[in-house]
Amino acid sequence: MIVGVNKAYQHEGREYHIQCEDLGVEQASFEVRVYDKGTVLWHKRVPYADILAKHLPKIDFEEALRSLMEKTIHTVQAAIAKGKLN
Repeated sequence: MIVGVNKAYQHEGREYHIQCEDLGVEQASFEVRVYDKGTVLWHKRVPYADILAKHLPKIDFEEALRSLMEKTIHTVQAAIAKGKLN
């Protein structure tokens, strides 16, 4: 089981912490949060039922989920860079 993916992202002198945390297959989603100095600036729940529906072997499921988390982090970084999460 993937617990989560974390990334520090610096933009315009600020360091943001972007965290993806798996909520488990029962909820078939993960939560992404953006922190600035420990304060949550933004959060969203991202579903992944479509990945579960593929009935992948565990290793392939984990890779697909990790890939979705990484893609989500890149999207959030782009939003920060465009000033959408300030």
